[in-house]
Amino acid sequence: MNNTFFVLNGPNLNALGKREPGIYGGKTLADIEADCQSFAQSQGVTIDFRQTNHEGVLVDWLHEAGETSLGVALNAGAYTHTSVALHDAIRAISVPVVELHISNVHAREEFRHHSMIAPAVKGVICGFGPHSYTLALQALITLTR
Repeated sequence: MNNTFFVLNGPNLNALGKREPGIYGGKTLADIEADCQSFAQSQGVTIDFRQTNHEGVLVDWLHEAGETSLGVALNAGAYTHTSVALHDAIRAISVPVVELHISNVHAREEFRHHSMIAPAVKGVICGFGPHSYTLALQALITLTR
């Protein structure tokens, strides 16, 4: 096992910076990745930052993370609210997973108030904009030291 954390991103997060900037802000996913890389370096850890629009790919990456990482920061996007497969994949691995969201999902549409993955993760961070990512990484670092 190395000192790497996975940062996994689900559907439509590749559209950050263009998609509903009033909700998600103006940073692109590349901007957020750069922030995460800088934070990780300052903490003496590395990150493997990935994005996909496909649920099964996220499941595969969670399985991989369970074998090769210290933990996972997961922004599952809309799959948060629908995916039993992600819930089961998180339960199948022994490394900690922190669910994160850029927006405060509890202040949004009713369907976003329920997370299918929350019962399987160590904790949930939401509503702090792009800073939610570094907060999730800080939580993972604390959990694994």
